[in-house]
Amino acid sequence: MKEKEMKLSLHLAELRKRVFRIVAVLVVTMVGGLLTANDVLAYLRSVKPADAVSWHVFSPWDSIRLYMQIAFIVSVGLSMPVILYQLWAFVKPGLREEERSATFRYIPLTALLFLAGLGFAYFVVFQSAFHFAGMLNKRMNVTETYGAAQYFSFMFSILLPVSLIFELPALLMFLTKLRMLKPGLLRKFRRHAYFGLIVVSTFIAPPDFLSNILIAIPLILLYELSVLLSARIYRKQMERDLDFLNKTRICPRG
Repeated sequence: MKEKEMKLSLHLAELRKRVFRIVAVLVVTMVGGLLTANDVLAYLRSVKPADAVSWHVFSPWDSIRLYMQIAFIVSVGLSMPVILYQLWAFVKPGLREEERSATFRYIPLTALLFLAGLGFAYFVVFQSAFHFAGMLNKRMNVTETYGAAQYFSFMFSILLPVSLIFELPALLMFLTKLRMLKPGLLRKFRRHAYFGLIVVSTFIAPPDFLSNILIAIPLILLYELSVLLSARIYRKQMERDLDFLNKTRICPRG
């Protein structure tokens, strides 16, 4: 019993160390985000749809809130490789050598998927949602007056969820590599996954059928890509296990 308690305390101490490092990196990159927030803001004002609207602030806190939101997005983007490395380092002692090297290689992939999700979220999902809202405002004959803080809150509420959804292939590959997931299970629950992704697309996309389809199709393709990659990893695992069994039969111990 005492041995189990000691192991648990060691795991908790290791977890605290990893969490502390993640928080430290987020704080440092948050400072960098605040320093670059003005440049990011200038870029976003120069591209669609922001180049066609005027921003307003309705309280002195709006500007601070706006800078913090931009800094947070920059911080998460810059910190993503470090966050993933710390998570990998935490689970590394429970992995075999081949699993350690393989999962470590997923870190650049997750960073690329996050950036791809960020681009898709801004240039496709957000712009579609903003265009739909503009059409609805014209139909209702109302004057569009956009608060800068509200504009970015709306934008970030789309960017972050979509960017995280794009991590799906890396997550499922990682779980397959840890032998916690099999591709057969992904195929079995394919219809449920499709339904869930369509529901998610209705929450993050404008409430029209075309936009929902436009968002749902890439998400479904991401899931199918995840199934293919998971199956590839699982097949290699089975081949290695079979090869190991054959070798042990030919060269029995003792």
